[in-house]
Order: sequence, then C-alpha cells, then structure tokens
Amino acid sequence: MARKLILDCDTGTDDAVAIMLAALHPDLELLGVATVNGNVEVARCTNNSLRTLDWIGRGDIPVYEGLAKPIVRSDFPVPRALKRDAKVHLATLPFPEARSIKQPLSAPEYLVHTFAKSPGEIVLVAVGPLSNLAAATALDPAFAGNVSELIIMGGAIDKSNITPSAEFNIWADPEAAAVVMEAAFPKITLVPLDATHQALISLDQCAQLRALGTNAGEAAAQLVEFRIGGYEANQPTGVPQTAPVHDAVCIAALVDPQVIDTKFLNVVIETRGEYTMGRTVVDHEKRTTRAPNCHVALNADRARFFDMLMTTFAKRTT
Repeated sequence: MARKLILDCDTGTDDAVAIMLAALHPDLELLGVATVNGNVEVARCTNNSLRTLDWIGRGDIPVYEGLAKPIVRSDFPVPRALKRDAKVHLATLPFPEARSIKQPLSAPEYLVHTFAKSPGEIVLVAVGPLSNLAAATALDPAFAGNVSELIIMGGAIDKSNITPSAEFNIWADPEAAAVVMEAAFPKITLVPLDATHQALISLDQCAQLRALGTNAGEAAAQLVEFRIGGYEANQPTGVPQTAPVHDAVCIAALVDPQVIDTKFLNVVIETRGEYTMGRTVVDHEKRTTRAPNCHVALNADRARFFDMLMTTFAKRTT
C-alpha cells in the first residue's frame, strides 16, 4: 500500500524536484502540497507548485497557501536571503503557466483538518521554513500527535548555507522550528545539509535525466543544471559540476530508508544568539543529558538517490 504524505514546501528548484518525486513515485500517495514563505514569497511558492504539478500531469493534487511571514521575526525576507536565493532558485519556475488554482483553505487549517481526520496514517514532509507547522500546532494542540512521522529538510551540524552556523530553512523562522522540535510528534527525522551534500547530482546525470524524454526528467535536468551553475559560482560543493537537491532526498528516504543513515540524538534550536540564530544544536557527541528527540541523518547514499530519480521520472504521465 502506498504511503500517504503531505508536502510542506517553499518551491524553489529543489522543492519542485521533491514535488515531482512525491507525486510520481508508485509507493507514495501525495495528498496535498502546502506552501510557505521561504525561497521566494509565498504567492510565488504557490504558483511554482501549481506549475510543477500541472507540468507532470498531476494537477489533481491540491495546493494550499500558507504563511507569508515567520511567526515572530519581522526582518525576513532580508537582502542576504534574497541574494542567496537568486543564485539557486527562480522567482518563477520555467514551466507553462498553471491551469489549476490554489485551494481556499489556508495551509495550517488544511494540515490540522487532514491529520485530525486520519490520525497516525499520514507522513508530513516539511522542506521549507516551519512556519505552517508551528501555526498548525497553535491551532490544534493535538496536531503533532496526529502526524505519523515528520521528516524535515533543514539544519546543519558542520555544513551551513546562510550564516556561518545556520541552514536557511531553520534560520528563516527559528522560533517556528523551536516550537516544532518541542512538539509531541511521534517521530521526527531531520535531514540536514551534512547529509544532502553527500547526495550530489552532476551535469552528466542531468543529461541522463533529460534523455528519459519525459516531462519530469526534462524538468529535473533543467532545474538541477540551474542549481549547479549557482553552486559552481558561489558555493562549490567540492565535486566539480555538481549540486545538492536537498528536499528531494527527504522524499527518497521516505520510500527507501537506506538512502540516509540516521542516529537518534537530541536537537534544540538556537533562537537568541547574535551569531548563532537558527542553528540546530545537535548533541551528536552526547555532551548533555538531554533526551534524544530526533533521528538525524548524518550520511546519504548518492547512488541510491539518483537511481530513484531515474526510475521514477522515466514514467510518462502526459
């Protein structure tokens, strides 16, 4: 039986690849997409999500627009975030204008209602700032307990991308991330940059995706090629002509847990540090007596990840 999931994202180039993988993999049933302010403004995230789903013939999957700003901080978007996003993300994804439209219900309301109707049956994959999840937690104290498993793309141990100590998704709304990490989710899996940077996609692999001759293969190739250009110019990965596709790794790991290697550790979110705002403090050396609360991915299998993209995107849908 296919695993049911909802994807909360800030679409984004790597988010779009994650949407396609979740919508097309035969072992998954993508019930809906929630959007949140992050890589681009939330309205653009919604438009990009609709465009992506229509492009692969899955315009039947509903899209719900969420929070347009963080739950506390008032200085986002800020110039450094916009400058960063211009390198690896696009304000409008290069797909035809969407035919489908967003749903009238807000994303936090959708999350609360959907998980309440099917407690313990649906996985939530969050690959953007965690604002919608914090809002859902505030709307319904039972929300977290109704989620089968929460998988988060976010955080960093040794590898950051927005400040010297923080990863973008957590940094963008650290108070929301702190709420989520302290909520009563039965299981949280955190996939930080340390893992996603081990599942790099190369230009040669983009050519293989394009050679599939499918809408999804072409889209993935085009988006990852854009990402590679941004990483090569501004944040080289250490492997020439490659880029990570962070968010899609979470979807792959949901299908095949061997895509990532995790340890059960304590994670807290820094919300006050002048130099460490948004840092995921991962007690991977057990320096404290805090109880483990999160399954943290420390490694990722590049070959398994790419093989899943190839197999899934080979399917013709339009």
